[in-house]
Amino acid sequence: MLVVASWLGNGIFWYALALSLPLIYGRSALFTTVRGVIVGLVGVAVYKCVKSRLVRERPYISLEGIVPGAKPLDRYSFPSGHTLHAFSFSILAVAGYPELAWVCVPLTMLIALSRVMLGLHYPSDVVAGALLGSALACLGIMAIPADAFAPYLHFL
Repeated sequence: MLVVASWLGNGIFWYALALSLPLIYGRSALFTTVRGVIVGLVGVAVYKCVKSRLVRERPYISLEGIVPGAKPLDRYSFPSGHTLHAFSFSILAVAGYPELAWVCVPLTMLIALSRVMLGLHYPSDVVAGALLGSALACLGIMAIPADAFAPYLHFL
């Protein structure tokens, strides 16, 4: 189950959610999807910048006896990009559609847990990813108001 959660955290679930929101909730959900794309792109830039500067080796590289339970997407571990994005996308989705919490929150927790249990991250990598992702989502909510795209929705 943890391998599946980690795999879903590669982006599969979040892409599917972003594409399905407008199908389920209509044009107004495009705003949540666009906000998620913007926050996601900022998240990628942040975690790549931090990873490339801190260059912390993954646990299975640094510690004897740890065998990775899944293939990592890159070499370094701090912060966890999977966790960063899981937290940011879950917060954004639940902020717009609280009824999605029943699926987003448990999946986010499983993704975070899977990264440690599969030997791909230290707990501090996951905590840092959760904090960064939460902060980015909150900044996205504050910086991109709900009516920001309203003038453009009539084109769709």
